[in-house]
Amino acid sequence: MTVTLADVEAAAARLKGVAVETPLIESPALNERLGLRVLIKPETLQRVGAFKFRGAYNRLVQLTPDERRRGVVAFSSGNHAQGVALAARLLGIPALIVMPADAPAVKAEATKGYGAEVRFYDRLTESREKIAAEIAQERGATIVPAFDDPHIIAGQGTAGLELVRQAHALGASFDMVVSPTSGGGLTAGIATAVKALSPKTALWGVEPEGYDDTRASLEAGERRPMVPTRRTLCDALETPCPGELTFPILKAHLAGVAVISDAEAAAAVRYAFTTLKLVVEPGGAAALAALLAGKIEPPAGGTLGLVLSGGNVDPDLFARIVRGEI
Repeated sequence: MTVTLADVEAAAARLKGVAVETPLIESPALNERLGLRVLIKPETLQRVGAFKFRGAYNRLVQLTPDERRRGVVAFSSGNHAQGVALAARLLGIPALIVMPADAPAVKAEATKGYGAEVRFYDRLTESREKIAAEIAQERGATIVPAFDDPHIIAGQGTAGLELVRQAHALGASFDMVVSPTSGGGLTAGIATAVKALSPKTALWGVEPEGYDDTRASLEAGERRPMVPTRRTLCDALETPCPGELTFPILKAHLAGVAVISDAEAAAAVRYAFTTLKLVVEPGGAAALAALLAGKIEPPAGGTLGLVLSGGNVDPDLFARIVRGEI
């Protein structure tokens, strides 16, 4: 099943007045450093502090009355969890989120704060998919995937729809758009919208070292799951394989995928705070990290769209990064 521009536009209509239409912002300092015009899409300002609310609400608002009554189950390390929890609260739907016990405390507490029930699991010894499936079967609840769902992809794609239309309002068009990439929901959604409205725009994804499954899959021409051997500072991007639905979209539209280190992610978080005056989590700063580190060669003198996908960073970790301890 594919996702079309019409699906993204329909999602935008459902989200109108509910999700935040995040602005495009511009930094002269960043423009000067990179030698081009950069229009930044700060999804850190979205409800729940990340783009995930877009897809979650678009999925849940389409549930039938009976499905709403029986509730939803999701599994996530944090941002999708919060997106589903808030969307469920707004729509009066019971929600249970399966989260790893080592998820950032700020994300777990926020998820509970939105009214969702949280079930913690050990990511090394338990399967979140199995736990979620058992709970869903027991309750008759609907599982809400983090990325591999056409309604989720379409919802995330509204960020790309806004990106292009806001740029046009400024008299600009994009030579390139760069986005953090994990399971592929955001990047696939953005690609669907951007390529439909601006076919010549080059699209790049960015992944952390050790979780560069999309890069490996694109090189192989087929989905290649990875077996993670370590954690990454970019906890929001720790997905070991692109989705069945997202991968064909990524394969069709991405010009490439850059890979960043934890040190480069941390440097981008510091830059976002000190220069852009924005709080961005490491995974959310992945696209900025790739540009600052020279991992992507942007078009000289051109216009680039940059997505900062989330700002839900643990306060202690953030302080250590800003102090240069990481």
